Amino acid sequence: MLKLKYNFSLFAFATAIVILSCVQKATNSKVKSSLEKANFEAIVNGDSTHLFTLKNPHMEVGITNYGGRIVSLLVPDKNNSPLDVVLGFDNIQDYLAKPNSFGATMGRVTNRIANGTFVLDGDTIRIDKNNGQHAIHGGSKGWRQQVFKGNQRNDSTLFLSYRSPDGESGFPGNVEVNIQYTLTQNNALRIDYTAKSDKKTVINLTNHSFFNLSGNPQNIVLDDILFVNAGYFTPVDSQAIPTGKIVPVLNTPFDFTTPIKIKDAIKRDSTSEQLRFVSGFDHNWVLDTKGNLNDPAASVYSPISGIKLTVYTDEPGIQVYTANTLDQSQKGKKNIPFRKYGAICLETQHFPDTPNKPSWPSIVLNPGEKYHSTCIYEFGIE
Repeated sequence: MLKLKYNFSLFAFATAIVILSCVQKATNSKVKSSLEKANFEAIVNGDSTHLFTLKNPHMEVGITNYGGRIVSLLVPDKNNSPLDVVLGFDNIQDYLAKPNSFGATMGRVTNRIANGTFVLDGDTIRIDKNNGQHAIHGGSKGWRQQVFKGNQRNDSTLFLSYRSPDGESGFPGNVEVNIQYTLTQNNALRIDYTAKSDKKTVINLTNHSFFNLSGNPQNIVLDDILFVNAGYFTPVDSQAIPTGKIVPVLNTPFDFTTPIKIKDAIKRDSTSEQLRFVSGFDHNWVLDTKGNLNDPAASVYSPISGIKLTVYTDEPGIQVYTANTLDQSQKGKKNIPFRKYGAICLETQHFPDTPNKPSWPSIVLNPGEKYHSTCIYEFGIE
């Protein structure tokens, strides 16, 4: 893979603007993506929302402190034309209109918790049920709907922080979380999460960006070439709750150990019960990377644009979701409807419903301990 290279200029460092509050100062009200910063200025839950911009000579990332969301992500295609490769909206009101996950930080616990309950030190914890009889992505007051405090120090780094009060969505403990977004010199967006709690609790964070590397959400991703560095996955029941089993991917549609078009993997068994349960892929893979940030966890490549996204993480799992529930009822940037299979999500994580699966890697955070998780989205041309 040919990686794009760049160097920070001394001038950029010398003129970097230090932001000590959520208010981002900028000399231009527009970014390359044509997003209007003014359209992200609002008062939500009593706090101010804003649009922040990270950029280098080849990439630009728009992030709002509402839900810690990646709003836009511009990368050059094989013709050196910038493409926005994430789904999202061009104003804060569309994010507020209907609960959604586009580009958001998922917490306190990403993914599903069966029946919205789990036992912690003998106590039954009850989480808001916001997915039928189950809880998903932190419950009804999950962090995707909260406003973070922003601190942008330069063009390459953004810090977001949030204090989650004891009892929020039913979770115990006051939790302080910090997220650092860094646009690196090898054209990657690195996300570092840290958190601490004053009570024993559970934490499992991820970013829920919907990627379409063709730059057009009307193009389905089933023609993209996917690699997942995992010999096993966790099957689900008809309500998308993990059964507790860990099974081999060999000879199933879930085998992406060799890069393959997503639609060709499906053809191995298009009648698979697992595919039918969720109308495509919405499953957790058990990574073989053993937490090594230098070992690719997954990659996806668009033959249309030539853009390849490689994911690195220190997490034990990754959720691959092929936007099975999008139905064109919502329209995003440039008024383009979101269609079924019009994106792919690559969510680094501990396994779903882990609080109810004692044999799986734990997400318990004790007082005095520090939670840390890293996800790297690296872009290049192939």
